[in-house]
Amino acid sequence: MFILKTDDPVPLYKQLYNQIRACILSGKLPSEYKLPSVRELAAELSASRNTVDGAYQELFAEGYIYSKPRSGYFVSALDQRALRLSVSPQSRKKESRSEPSLYYCRYDFHPAQLDRGSFPAVLWRKCFIEVLRERARDLSGYPEPQGELHFRRLVRNYLERSRGVICSPEQIVITAGLQNSLDIVAQLLKGSHSAIAVENPGFFLPRSVFGSHMYKVIPVPVTREGIDQERLRSSDGTIAYVTPSHQMPMGCVMPVANRLKLIEWAAKNDNFIIEDDYDSELRYQCKPIPSLQGLHPDGNIFYIGTFSKILSPALRVSYLVLPHSVLTKYGTHFRGHSARVSLLEQLTLAKFMELGHWDRHVRRMRTLYHKKHDALLKAIGLHFGDRAVVVGQGAGLHILLQLPGLDLKESELIERAGRNGICLNPFERTIAGGKPDSTYMILGFGGMAAGEIEQGIALLSRIC
Repeated sequence: MFILKTDDPVPLYKQLYNQIRACILSGKLPSEYKLPSVRELAAELSASRNTVDGAYQELFAEGYIYSKPRSGYFVSALDQRALRLSVSPQSRKKESRSEPSLYYCRYDFHPAQLDRGSFPAVLWRKCFIEVLRERARDLSGYPEPQGELHFRRLVRNYLERSRGVICSPEQIVITAGLQNSLDIVAQLLKGSHSAIAVENPGFFLPRSVFGSHMYKVIPVPVTREGIDQERLRSSDGTIAYVTPSHQMPMGCVMPVANRLKLIEWAAKNDNFIIEDDYDSELRYQCKPIPSLQGLHPDGNIFYIGTFSKILSPALRVSYLVLPHSVLTKYGTHFRGHSARVSLLEQLTLAKFMELGHWDRHVRRMRTLYHKKHDALLKAIGLHFGDRAVVVGQGAGLHILLQLPGLDLKESELIERAGRNGICLNPFERTIAGGKPDSTYMILGFGGMAAGEIEQGIALLSRIC
């Protein structure tokens, strides 16, 4: 219930705006909540329609709410990561007496965000209903721990066709995301191996997962051709985690010659490679790069992929291809473990693939994100010009922007951007020790429309 005070010097529409905004930021009004119509709320508050309309218009202009034709106003989906408490000492003193100052993320440059309207809900619903009709009896039992065999066969066929991965369904484990896949690998290699080499800069999750399993984590620098092989060979690492088809975050591609050297490093010393092919479907300037695993299917290579970057990260469906050398140990070690992904989701996704929807969806998403990728590059060229250098373009859901002449700490840049409604992910989080030689920004483009990308970059350019 909102309360308007006629004796308050603050205008009535502003009082209402402040109260609705506070409820949205605190979560009392959740995302997609339908607000009362202007007429309904005006009657409830015994206020004029102009008062309510003025509050709604200001909330709409700032992105807190959005409208649907002939349906009214709804609360926007706010990214909770981007709602930051004000860090000023004065605001901390006032926090117990008044609402904390929060930042609204209007332009979210998260590197793994998907297009908000990209999920094929109608087709997914049809597949879901068909599965319920055809396989209802199966839902009364437990799913196969390694993943449904029929689904694994479909994944195998897709990987061979699209990524050049050569494996059998018995080598595939359906997992609930990268963390789950890495956890399985860490458990399988524990005892025989104790040190893992990771790309630096690189994704933080492998460092975290293997570190929690008490492995020694060795950061190895990344060159324009992927992980530095000389530094890798001189390290104590006997496991190498790499993203050869689109290095995270630098965006480089490991050439075939270096891939063969890495395979040789593993084969000579009974070492292991973990190939994370996290966004393999999204290449915009050439065909997808074939997998490293496909160059040596019998080698000690764990291949990891996911449906998160194309379909939905919320479904938590990924896959892990085990090398032949660990199959017996996997069967022994994980014999009593339960399935990690819901049977219903596996069967629905299998139906989705069977009917050809997956291949068509991949093609649509590649076209969609290609346009957003190009819109981002165009906006950077227009607003930054020669002040910035684009690194690692042409693939995935992000690019890296280098700002050689910017005399500003990354934390200050992120804070300044946040105050202006821009959400940035720290580049320094990808670095294991040390500092970058210049200022970088990871700019994801998947979650925004082309117009929003241009507006966000224009604002970011002024901030810098």
